Amino acid sequence: MGNNARKLYSYHVWANEKLIKHLKALPDTTTWTQQVQSVFPSIRETLLHIYSVDNVWLLTVSNDTINIDEMITEVGRIRTESETWNIEQLEAQFHTLAGRYVDFMEQQGDLDEAKQISHPHYGTLDTSYSDLIQHVVNHGTYHRGNVTAMLRQLGQAGTATDYIHYLYDLTHQ
Repeated sequence: MGNNARKLYSYHVWANEKLIKHLKALPDTTTWTQQVQSVFPSIRETLLHIYSVDNVWLLTVSNDTINIDEMITEVGRIRTESETWNIEQLEAQFHTLAGRYVDFMEQQGDLDEAKQISHPHYGTLDTSYSDLIQHVVNHGTYHRGNVTAMLRQLGQAGTATDYIHYLYDLTHQ
């Protein structure tokens, strides 16, 4: 499963990059900031949510002890820093974060190693790094789907970021 977690995370990076590239190519450069009636008020806010959550999970898996106050502080820090980011800056931040995830995974001998996490509402969970990386990927996939719906609502086409497209892309490079 450890190698599968690495591959799935590689897919997550590919899908985020493909989506951002698509957004940058749209004729209306403000599309990503336009207000919509959806899960989040804009595509920008959705991407910032993915980015924030990815950061929190990296913080969670890479520390032996972390508490909810530290997570809240991290999300607040990201919110403050990201207030003025344009799409290119967010793209660069995603790229840097992906490098940090890859570094973390390379430092782990076994991504299937047991990991215990605690959540203030859900309690303690015995899991593995692989399971948590799978969650990060699933979370991103879910919200990239939200972005596709938002794009359609704004009269724009989406872009295919399904896992199968990633596999075909790998095969045909």
